Amino acid sequence: MTQGPFLYDDDPAPLHTGTPRSGKTWIVAGIVGITLLAAAMVGFLYLLKGSPAEQATQAAEVFVASISDGDTETAYAMLCQDERDRLQPDEVVGSYLDAVDGDVGRVRDDASEGAAVQVVSVSADDGATTELRVMNEDGPRICGIAGN
Repeated sequence: MTQGPFLYDDDPAPLHTGTPRSGKTWIVAGIVGITLLAAAMVGFLYLLKGSPAEQATQAAEVFVASISDGDTETAYAMLCQDERDRLQPDEVVGSYLDAVDGDVGRVRDDASEGAAVQVVSVSADDGATTELRVMNEDGPRICGIAGN
């Protein structure tokens, strides 16, 4: 055995020498912080994109304007996937003929599907009213005429 002074004569010092403390405060603060962050993100999204009613109105205005201008590609792109599967781009105007040259009006939640689908009324110059169904599918999309 080797005798003599060594560089490290003592045992290592214990790492945890104080009294133990509970981490519950940090856990609760983390959960509260995440909840506040989520609420702030939802509020910011509302400010950035607008309410579902505003989004539905804007989508209906673009759709009606594109049909009125004969821009079938834009009108077709504004349709939901089910409508795009059902129609070809040149068939959009025929299916939504009542929405041509209309004024976008009142928005309400759909009676059967609730807030997931917004119903936007479009009034034509001759007094006829068409109600477009607008749902969120990668953005607001026209998904048929209400009642059909």
